[in-house]
Amino acid sequence: MEEPGSLVTGDRAGGRRWCLRRARMNAEWLLLEDGNEVTIGRGFGVTYQLVSKICPLMISRNHCVLKQNVEGQWTIMDNKSLNGVWLNRERLEPLKVYSIHKGDHIQLGVPLENKENAEYEYEVTEEDWERMYPCLAPKNDQIIGKNRGLRTKRKFSLDELEGPGAEGPSHLKSKISKVSYKPGQPVKSHGKGEVASQPSEYLDPKLTSLEPSEKATEALVYPSSTKVVALHHKKQKASNPSASQSSLELFKVTMSRILKLKTQMQEKQVAVLNVKKQTQKGNSKKIVKMEKELQDLQSQLCAEQAQQQARVEQLEKTFQEEEQHLQGLEKDQGEEDLKQQLAQALQEHRALMEELNRSKKDFEAIIQAKNKELEQTKEEKEKMQAQKEEVLSHVNDVLENELQCIICSEYFIEAVTLNCAHSFCSYCINEWMKRKVECPICRKDIKSKTHSLVLDNCINKMVDNLSSEVKDRRIVLIRERKAKRLS
Repeated sequence: MEEPGSLVTGDRAGGRRWCLRRARMNAEWLLLEDGNEVTIGRGFGVTYQLVSKICPLMISRNHCVLKQNVEGQWTIMDNKSLNGVWLNRERLEPLKVYSIHKGDHIQLGVPLENKENAEYEYEVTEEDWERMYPCLAPKNDQIIGKNRGLRTKRKFSLDELEGPGAEGPSHLKSKISKVSYKPGQPVKSHGKGEVASQPSEYLDPKLTSLEPSEKATEALVYPSSTKVVALHHKKQKASNPSASQSSLELFKVTMSRILKLKTQMQEKQVAVLNVKKQTQKGNSKKIVKMEKELQDLQSQLCAEQAQQQARVEQLEKTFQEEEQHLQGLEKDQGEEDLKQQLAQALQEHRALMEELNRSKKDFEAIIQAKNKELEQTKEEKEKMQAQKEEVLSHVNDVLENELQCIICSEYFIEAVTLNCAHSFCSYCINEWMKRKVECPICRKDIKSKTHSLVLDNCINKMVDNLSSEVKDRRIVLIRERKAKRLS
């Protein structure tokens, strides 16, 4: 079972998305797209490019990577960054994957001096797309594409050639259908007429002769139109296109008229088919009249096509003249573009040098801070060493002055405390009492002896921290006294 609030694929109820919300800002949020790996750094090959204005080297080239695991849960990995990645105020180990959940705090880099928070701090959250979209940071590829788009010259599309209410040559083939049809197939009208399924044997022979004319029309219209459009793209770059603009408008009007004539001719043909279907035996006069109208329309179409061919040839001549003029302009424009590119390259070089100088100063500041920390650490170690030596010397003084037997001048071995509160070695006081039954220090009568386990334990622990010579001498004394006691 998944943890509550974990970032798992498919949790997009109501158009909600996961993102890294920038702390204390309503901008530069980072979107976490399902199925895509998100990389963050200051380099060019990352998903989101972060360039710090305060300290440019705070973010590494490829600082960290966010991606989904097999279960679809989002994870984060520190990609050996210089200043580290922090998850909930704890620094992550490099190249180790950590799971992130809703509400987690992510920090990139460390705070600078005299500042409490780092520059890049984020919170893992889930927001509505409408709320999130205005705050999203642009991706690195979008920024690059935008910069390229600013340098790209605008080209006229084929849609700009066509005006409202007029049909251009690029749509003639899709909007002008053939009048003829194969035997046994229904005839479909693209106008207001209905579908006629009359076989070809009911058609007049004059109508079937329309197909070669239409093929010739298509052969006339489309290649010329394509060539005119290509020439028109070049013509739009010229400095003074007003001379050919009127010819182009006339060309468009003529093409619109041709299209209308084709549509009328097609409607007439469909009407003839419908009339023949309804009255196969009568109304022959009406059929003959409609066929005559159809022939008139066909003749008008041929005349319009001839006029159009003449205008196309005139436009070609005009475009050739302006193309030569355009080549001279493009040569001059190329030199200006080269100068602009050189100026831009010089400006980028200066910006790069300034960034390097700022980076150098930042590095020097970081090195000075590190040296200062090392000096402070060294001083603290020296103080600790001096305190340790002082404590050891004090312990030695206590051992020599307070925990030594006055009889044998050694540390207490099996310490015994008398009724007068003075302590001695058990062996030493027993040997003393063979001669005198009084305290060697205060000369009071010895009435009782008590073993002091506290003194024995304290002396044994202190002796363990002393030199090996002291330990060996104490062991030898203990063995000698045991041997004498047994004998």
